[in-house]
Amino acid sequence: MEDVGDMRQDPTKPATRPPGQVGALAEDAAWNYLQRQGLQLVERNYRMRGGEIDVIARDARGVLVFIEVRARASAAFGGAASSVGARKRARILLAARHYLMRLPAEVACRFDVIAIEGGELHWIRDAFDADG
Repeated sequence: MEDVGDMRQDPTKPATRPPGQVGALAEDAAWNYLQRQGLQLVERNYRMRGGEIDVIARDARGVLVFIEVRARASAAFGGAASSVGARKRARILLAARHYLMRLPAEVACRFDVIAIEGGELHWIRDAFDADG
């Protein structure tokens, strides 16, 4: 868990932000944190018909990490992490399969979630697997 309070504005306070800006600020905070943890950016906001991945990165061991970033003002109603339900996981998996088909060889990969709630960042490694 990391405090993202060093940001000028808390990305989880949508009342003062236009739609879409909350997600962009949360992704920026997540990416800054992941860089400090040693991940190397491969791609951000990878989109294809039917799916999207917020961040694709490589860890120190070369594992390709597909990362979903979620922001909520609080943990009420299950919080940010629980908002990555079966339908969202299916869309992430679809996009990941599409992305992996572009690569020349098989690579190890995993699916992580960055949950930002009330200004605190939680990195959930191996949040789900290819079976959803």
